[in-house]
Amino acid sequence: MDWLGIGVFIIGIAFAIVSIFLIKALNNLANVLKGVTKTVDQLPGQLDSVMSETSNVLHNSNDTLADVNEKIRALSPLFYIVGDIGESSRKLTSSLVDMTYSMKSTTREGEQRVSEEGWRGIYGALALTYYFVQKRSALKTVQMKSQTNE
Repeated sequence: MDWLGIGVFIIGIAFAIVSIFLIKALNNLANVLKGVTKTVDQLPGQLDSVMSETSNVLHNSNDTLADVNEKIRALSPLFYIVGDIGESSRKLTSSLVDMTYSMKSTTREGEQRVSEEGWRGIYGALALTYYFVQKRSALKTVQMKSQTNE
């Protein structure tokens, strides 16, 4: 029985040591749960403030969106005018391109005509110049004669 008493005594000491460790662990768990309770108690107030801020942000966003829509409606005629100007300038540019193309083909025809004529055009111009010079000198002599006779 001595051995039995010693065994029970050792088991009692071990049980007391395990109980002490469990008490410490349970106290720590109780402190953690108290912190969680405090956080959970504060949560509704924080959620209310977050929801009110979110509501304010949504209200401001709606106001901003309405303002942007109003300004876009005010600018729409300007965009239509710019579009019309762009279309008009495109039409003008295309007509200028057509006119330039026709002038280019006309110029090409003139080049061909000049190259066909060759030097005859230059000779004709020189002959015409010579004729005008002769006619001028004849007029001058006639004027000089009329002035000397007077």
